[in-house]
Amino acid sequence: MSGHSKWAQIKRQKGVTDARRGQLFTKLGREIAVAARQGGGDPEANPRLRLAVDRARSFNMPNDTIERAIKRATGESGATELSEVIYEGYGPGGAAIMIEVLTDNRNRAVADVRHVLTKAGGSLGEAGCVAWIFESKGVIGIRMQGDAAEEVALQAIDAGAEDVKIDDDGLEIYTSPEDLESVRRALEEAGAEMASAEVSRVPKTTVPLDERQAEQTLRILDRLDELDDVQRVYSNGDFPDEVLAAYSG
Repeated sequence: MSGHSKWAQIKRQKGVTDARRGQLFTKLGREIAVAARQGGGDPEANPRLRLAVDRARSFNMPNDTIERAIKRATGESGATELSEVIYEGYGPGGAAIMIEVLTDNRNRAVADVRHVLTKAGGSLGEAGCVAWIFESKGVIGIRMQGDAAEEVALQAIDAGAEDVKIDDDGLEIYTSPEDLESVRRALEEAGAEMASAEVSRVPKTTVPLDERQAEQTLRILDRLDELDDVQRVYSNGDFPDEVLAAYSG
C-alpha cells in the first residue's frame, strides 16, 4: 500500500476507539446529509449515499443517527446548508496535500486550514496547484493474507477492478469511481469482508520524505483531519516504514 494509504488505515484504526467519536459522527453525518440532498434519501438508488452510510456503519454509527441525517437533508427535519470546498497545499517536505471540506462558514474553514499548514511549515496553495497529482479512484480495503488474498484479487479483477495491491496488511483494490459499487457488491457476494470502500484521491506520483519531514507531515495531516469542517485529507507523501510504525504505536 502507498504511504498515504497506510496513514489512512492507521488513522482509521485509531478512530474506531478514539475519544473524539462524537466529532467523527458529526463528520459522517454531514457526509450522509450532503449525499442525500444531492441524490435522494434512498441508499439503493443513490450510490454516494450508500457509500456514506456503509462508511458510517463501519465506524459503528447508530442507525437512528444515520436516519436522522438523511431526514434532515431530505427536508423532513431542519438542515444546515453546507458547502463542499477543496483546499490544496504543500507539506514541509514538498508533499502535496488536498483537503476536502464540508462547511457552513467558508471563511472559518479556510482560516483554520491555513493556520494548520503555516504553523507546521507547510503552505496553502492556489486552486489547482496540486489537484493534477491526484486522480479519483474507488478504493476497497480488505484484511486478508495468503492464498485467500490471491483468490480475492483474481475475483476483483474479474469484477472490473483496475489494479490490486497485496501486502502484509491485506488487499487494496482500485476501481474507477463508477465501478466501485459493482466491484464491492461482487466481492461482498463472494464472501470477502470489507474493511473500507470509498471514492478516494489517489496520487499518481509520490514524494519521498525523510524521517523529520515525514513526522512533520503526519502531524499536519492529523491536525487537518481533526478540524471540524474537514472531511478527508490526502497526500502524496511517501513515509518511511519506521516512521509509520512509530506513529501506529
